[in-house]
Amino acid sequence: FENYDVDSCVFNSSELNDIEFIRSTFYNKLELFRFSSSVGKFVGYTEYGVKQADYRNSQASILQQMKASRETYCLNHVTAFYPHA
Repeated sequence: FENYDVDSCVFNSSELNDIEFIRSTFYNKLELFRFSSSVGKFVGYTEYGVKQADYRNSQASILQQMKASRETYCLNHVTAFYPHA
């Protein structure tokens, strides 16, 4: 059994406002829930994932941390690497 998270930055243009940060949580290759910076909250995809998403959405500190991840992971790295992409 394997549990893991995948962080990704998605952008379709050179505009920094269009960048989306996504953190997906998987268990045995099945996505349970995900945070999307464009939605601004967690969304569950399974019964267990919905419960976990609801819990995380009720915690202001977790949501603030995830929203800050967009700038930490995406914006800083895109500005450094975008000219080379």
